[in-house]
Amino acid sequence: MFKLMVCLCSSGKDNMLPSGDEAKRLKSTLKNCIVRYFKDNGHTLLLEDAINLLTIIKGIGKYRHSRKLDPVSDFLPPSMTEFNYAFDQVVGLLRIATSSVMLSTLEDGKIVKGLAGVPNEGPVLLVGYHMLMGVELQSLVEAFLREKNIMVRGLAHPVIFSRRLEDSSTEFSITDWMKVMGGVPVSARNLYKLFSTKSHVLLYPGGSREALHYKGEEYKLMWPDQQEFVRMAARFGATIVPFGAVGEDDIAELVLDYNDLIKIPVVNDYIRKNSHDVNIRDESSGGEVANQQLFIPGLLPKVPGRFYYLFGKPIQTKGKQDFLKDKVNANQMYLHVKSEVESCIAYLLKKREEDPYRNIIDRTVYSATYGGEVPTFKL
Repeated sequence: MFKLMVCLCSSGKDNMLPSGDEAKRLKSTLKNCIVRYFKDNGHTLLLEDAINLLTIIKGIGKYRHSRKLDPVSDFLPPSMTEFNYAFDQVVGLLRIATSSVMLSTLEDGKIVKGLAGVPNEGPVLLVGYHMLMGVELQSLVEAFLREKNIMVRGLAHPVIFSRRLEDSSTEFSITDWMKVMGGVPVSARNLYKLFSTKSHVLLYPGGSREALHYKGEEYKLMWPDQQEFVRMAARFGATIVPFGAVGEDDIAELVLDYNDLIKIPVVNDYIRKNSHDVNIRDESSGGEVANQQLFIPGLLPKVPGRFYYLFGKPIQTKGKQDFLKDKVNANQMYLHVKSEVESCIAYLLKKREEDPYRNIIDRTVYSATYGGEVPTFKL
């Protein structure tokens, strides 16, 4: 029997009706009901410029052509309105504060500003380091859209696409925007589908363990022991582009990690109660990387520095399918990609010390004086 899905949109500034309370009441009585709360909107919610019904439908994962959602074939690229709102309103402050520097590597090994070194034609697999809380995502996705008009399809933790986060917040939040902007649940099946459509795919082998790392683990790769993507990439002749990103330590200091939080009685109970048992990998994939605990770390904000990205020299797998079928060869390729990511990070950590505009105050003064894009270190 087909179950009717209901989406309730409520306003925080509705001066005519208590729509927020009414949405909670209806949710408790209706089956298969999703609530999205818009705290800054009024009574005429769907008539206001900032709200688009199609965006809401895509954000809750219900825009589909059949009974079951296919995150690859059912994906509808963001409109210009959605693009501008997402990057100006949702992550605008972080975007301005970090003033990201994008670098890439050409086939001859030369490092250039911008994304010229990343192939325009897919399939392309971007493999890199996941900064704390995944703060590097917004700048990366925006840069590819602005400079190359390419929608990067990021492979994300499946819990983002489930309804397990509904209890803590019903607002149209960053997790909804991740779906609108092309996020896909990480799985071998979805990676296969994305390669089949010649997409640019974003993969973080370290997953949430890397994005929610502990104190003293900044810029440390936490990849599984077993290679997970090399042979799939070779099957489709995908180009692998390793990349590094730095800057998390310039915007916040990690003061409470998982080991600290689990020792606090009340917080301990909350983490265990709200833990999500979504298995992405089995234990054979590599120790603690397979055991990915989700939590919100304690952070102390800093005067913002700057984000830096370096996309390494593209690694071709076309014509190497038979060669990479061998596990030893595939593992060597895997370790080579990992080494390239580490080299990109090391390069950025060294070169950012030469950036005269690393501090937000210096960048603000430059912008006020000269306008235009703020320069960075010499290549």
